[in-house]
Amino acid sequence: MKTIVYIGNKMNDDKKSNLSSIDLLSTLFTKNGFQVYSASHKSNIFIRLIHMLWTCFKFRNKADYVLIDTYSTLNFYYAYFVSSLCRIFKMKYIPILHGGNLPYRLITTPSLSRAIFNNAYINIAPNLYIESKFEASGYTNINCIPNSIELNNYVFKERTFDKVKLLWVRSFSKIYNPLLAIKVLKGLKDINIDAELCMVGPDNDGSMQEAMNYAKELKVEVIFTGKLSKQEWIEKSKDYNIFINTTHFDNMPVSVIEAMALGLPVISTNVGGIPYLIEDSLTGILVEPNSEKVFIKAIQGLLNSPKESNVMAINARKKVEQLDWNIIKNQWNKVLK
Repeated sequence: MKTIVYIGNKMNDDKKSNLSSIDLLSTLFTKNGFQVYSASHKSNIFIRLIHMLWTCFKFRNKADYVLIDTYSTLNFYYAYFVSSLCRIFKMKYIPILHGGNLPYRLITTPSLSRAIFNNAYINIAPNLYIESKFEASGYTNINCIPNSIELNNYVFKERTFDKVKLLWVRSFSKIYNPLLAIKVLKGLKDINIDAELCMVGPDNDGSMQEAMNYAKELKVEVIFTGKLSKQEWIEKSKDYNIFINTTHFDNMPVSVIEAMALGLPVISTNVGGIPYLIEDSLTGILVEPNSEKVFIKAIQGLLNSPKESNVMAINARKKVEQLDWNIIKNQWNKVLK
């Protein structure tokens, strides 16, 4: 049995965080026959780092691989320190490149980036966008393994479009631009389109309260559910017919993959790795970022062409069927042979 130490923000019980990759993949690797030790669930950022380093040290003679969830913000430094420890003890480590803004990090902190990524056993990119950006920066030890879902948990449902029922699912964070969703709702109502909006997710940086205040300021009613379990938001999704993704930066968000699997037509900003997941007008609609007008125009298009909208949703479902864990796990097995 292969042993994996998985390092990331294991914040499953944190009201400020959705399920992260470490929560999801650790379970899937265990089901696939690996022994997995993970860190860290500590909320304090310094204690979390110490716990991550201690876990690597503790299993230094037992781990076959160390997986490191790597983002472009604070977690980048976790990745740097953990990878440094791995190099000291000659442990094979694999950064998993989640951050949609990681290509910018390669430019702003090149020496730390080289230390992490050049010395990795291999780097795992979730899409061709990140892979191409790393290759353009001279990194050759990179492999593309997409984010995945367990497809049998997502029942496809054909939608009707007699009313606009928008669903937004993400952590409330400025980089995900939640205020834009509220602007879209206000814009629809201003042109007398019957619409509602449900926003699902925990508050990461105070953006939820800001969004609540903004909805009051614009005098629109928005449903804020807070953090829901995956099963809870999947159940809630049955009541909605359009999924909007308003982010400034993105990579390959699992919430968008899930929406595509459920039959929700997706309208997303055309940023980062999104166009590698969504083909415009075929499996979803891509729009320029930070503009409620383009979202409103896209929504009107869905309303005016319900048959075509459901065909697009069917195409999206077929697309993400290729991202089922039963398929993707074979790619991981080749890496973790």
